[in-house]
Amino acid sequence: MAECLSEIPNTAGPITAKEELLDECESIWRQMEECQNKLMLLGAETVLPSDAKLSLLMLQWKSLTADYHQWQAKNPELISTNPDVLLELGKEELQKVKNDLEMVLSTVRSKNKQLEEDLKREQQWYEEQKQMLDTLNKIEEEANTEVEQPSPKREFDEMKNKLLKLKAYKKELLSALSEFLDEHFPHPANNENINIENLCARPGVQLLTLKEILEILINKLMSTPHEPYITIKESFWPPYIELLLRYGVALRHPEDPNRMRLQAFHK
Repeated sequence: MAECLSEIPNTAGPITAKEELLDECESIWRQMEECQNKLMLLGAETVLPSDAKLSLLMLQWKSLTADYHQWQAKNPELISTNPDVLLELGKEELQKVKNDLEMVLSTVRSKNKQLEEDLKREQQWYEEQKQMLDTLNKIEEEANTEVEQPSPKREFDEMKNKLLKLKAYKKELLSALSEFLDEHFPHPANNENINIENLCARPGVQLLTLKEILEILINKLMSTPHEPYITIKESFWPPYIELLLRYGVALRHPEDPNRMRLQAFHK
């Protein structure tokens, strides 16, 4: 209270209000000291006989109980009703709240900016990987077509070697992609920023990683291209499903929102 009053402007009204409030505080403090002295005197009374002491304690208990109910029913009163004091204190509290909110707003803006930059980098990486995968699939398709056509043995061997190298490169690329997914999109239970209790709707459900979900989508598309949709199960973590749908990696069924398929990048 003293710190708040020390910052009140040096105008005639606020100074008078400050002095008035300090006088009231000193008066209340003197009353508290008198009550404390009375309590100390009561504590120093001579020990009475057991019956008389019991009666005295009962009277004190009844008095304290009455005081308790009286204070409980009493509404708190302001130390001062001077409008100048209340106005200055209110201004100072509002200024503190304003400063705190500005600090929170600055922190949130900084965090959002960092998240936007991370999102742009992830989108750029995704586009590059998508183009590379499309190119490799096209090369592999052309190589398979050329190998199936009749050709001399030497040309066939050369094409076969190229195809083996291409498959080896594809395997390395998929391995690198798998490592990337394991590092940046781990199992939800291994993420320290996620509350374990909120991972899934029902306890006991084993959530899948993003890599496992992609493997299921790819295998379904390759095994049954005429029916590539899979059912979204409880083991599919919703944020990973939203990630795949938002960036076009997967598509929902037009009639059943609980089913999805892998985007046909090879077409």
